[in-house]
Amino acid sequence: MGDVQGFMKYKREDIEDRPVEERLKDYQDVHIPLPEDKLKIQAARCMDCGTPFCHTGFSGCPINNIIPDWNDLVYRNRWQEAIEVLHSTNNFPEFTGQVCPAPCEGACVLGINEPPVTIKNIEHAIIEHAFREGWVKPEPPKTETGKKVAVIGSGPAGLACAQQLRRAGHQVTVYEKDDRIGGLLMYGIPDFKLEKEVVERRVAQMAEEGVKFVTNAHVGVNADVSGLRKNFDALCLAGGAQQPRDLPIEGRDLKGIHFAMEFLPQQNRRVAGEKVAPDRSITAKDKRVIIIGGGDTGSDCIGTSLRHGCKSLTSFELLPKPPDDRAPENPWPLWPQIFRVSSSHAEGGKREFSVLTKRFIGENGHVKKLQACHAEFVPSSNGTGRSEMREIPGSQFEIPADLVLLAMGFLGPVKKGMIEQLGVELDSRGNVKADENKMTSVPGVFTAGDMTRGQSLVVWAIHEGRAAARGIDKFLMGSTVLP
Repeated sequence: MGDVQGFMKYKREDIEDRPVEERLKDYQDVHIPLPEDKLKIQAARCMDCGTPFCHTGFSGCPINNIIPDWNDLVYRNRWQEAIEVLHSTNNFPEFTGQVCPAPCEGACVLGINEPPVTIKNIEHAIIEHAFREGWVKPEPPKTETGKKVAVIGSGPAGLACAQQLRRAGHQVTVYEKDDRIGGLLMYGIPDFKLEKEVVERRVAQMAEEGVKFVTNAHVGVNADVSGLRKNFDALCLAGGAQQPRDLPIEGRDLKGIHFAMEFLPQQNRRVAGEKVAPDRSITAKDKRVIIIGGGDTGSDCIGTSLRHGCKSLTSFELLPKPPDDRAPENPWPLWPQIFRVSSSHAEGGKREFSVLTKRFIGENGHVKKLQACHAEFVPSSNGTGRSEMREIPGSQFEIPADLVLLAMGFLGPVKKGMIEQLGVELDSRGNVKADENKMTSVPGVFTAGDMTRGQSLVVWAIHEGRAAARGIDKFLMGSTVLP
């Protein structure tokens, strides 16, 4: 490493966020990047640790980013080599460098007794430096195979699969049900976490490489899946896990109760300059907002509601509040299950844990109150060793609500339409089942990302897309040299 004592000499320094009162007035990126001289110091904290758990799939980076190497190159001011190493494993470090929760940092050896290396920030700095210098250029294939592949879904899994296949020489067409390419990167993740120009510049690169994009094509609905099977040599299903988890309790049919993914994409469209029909518009302005679900999607709803100008905001999480530090049963290098404060959490609102929602109460057909209680998890009485949830007697309460957003995760892919028509086999969790080459039970039909894995991370989607590309290339050509 560039400075073998760096981890002892330097302390972790994170990027800062713009002041809350400033960033709540816009939808621009909330973060302020570190200057490159400070990033070099942060890169120097990377240890010569023998076994770098940060880039192992067991607990660190799913795509096996060669993190120690590009940390060392940044320290030595060899940025062009750093982006070459980074791109060798990751098609889209600008996505993971902004929205990935960084399992690599959770597995960092330095993190055993010190704050881990700022891997995610350094990764993001490398790709942004590369774009500024003009080093990110189209890489069209040198030879064409004549084989045609349709990729259905343009999220990170579909895009990664498409780019890898195109660079292998196949003709690739990506089908997207929405009017813009990017999947949840475009319509789901708020602009203040991922500005859409970041997605568009990568899509432009892929288009120059020869990838074709077809929008407003909902395969299985307004685009015939049987026609795709006839016209293409292979298909990759990368439509994500878009079936939201519902809350079927009394009052669920009241107006003012929406899934998070009905709410968030609308704001993406507004920021893009599109109009949302008044009769479909969902806004938090001047409303008492309740968000049910404490994960990333719930956090995105918080930041968006505050920017709308909500009257009040409370988020409910069913699980107990996590500890501030690792619990004994959550040792390194496992992902640390600890209490976290996102940039949206820091902007305002109230967070409540161990809350079970019981029913919605309305007036004139619109939600006005939410009835809930506190709950606890106790050892199961059936002797299985598992915990079971129990309501705490006397803890019931009511809270005013004009807008309720359900952000409780997803139950897998939507089955109606494409999946039913193809007849692919599903696994026990309702996801599309795939073999070791990512091929489904239907020969020539492959799958990648959340559609086969279930709700997961952007970095896992990229890993899945690359794996599916390898499987498809091998299926079409008999062998593959794709990484």
